[in-house]
This record gives sequence, structure tokens and C-alpha cells, in this order.
Amino acid sequence: MWQDLSEAALIGVIEDFVTREGTEYGQHETSLEAKVATVKRQLEKGLAVIVFDAESETCSVRTADGF
Repeated sequence: MWQDLSEAALIGVIEDFVTREGTEYGQHETSLEAKVATVKRQLEKGLAVIVFDAESETCSVRTADGF
């Protein structure tokens, strides 16, 4: 569960996700801090989950309904 991650690890996973190509936020520029806060709120509300791929040993953020 995402709550088991240290704050630094959690922020690292979220930052990696929000800075990937294809994660644009519309026509308005949004700061990295705002993007991270949005994803963190989604995790807290159960709207997003962090998944671990054992084969590639990577984490990613997904919508809860798509998981």
C-alpha cells in the first residue's frame, strides 16, 4: 500500500509519474508541486493506486477503477 512508503519514496514515485511524457494537464502550466499534490489527494481518496511491476521492478500510478 502507498501508505507503507516513506514520504520521500512516495514523492519520488509520484514525481516520476507526473513528469512522464503524455501526462499533460491541459493548456495551463501546472507546477510540479501542484501535480504531486493532486495525485497524492487521489491516492488518499482511493481514486488512484500505486502498482509495482516485479518483472521490470518499477512502480506506477494508475486509476483505481482501471486497476
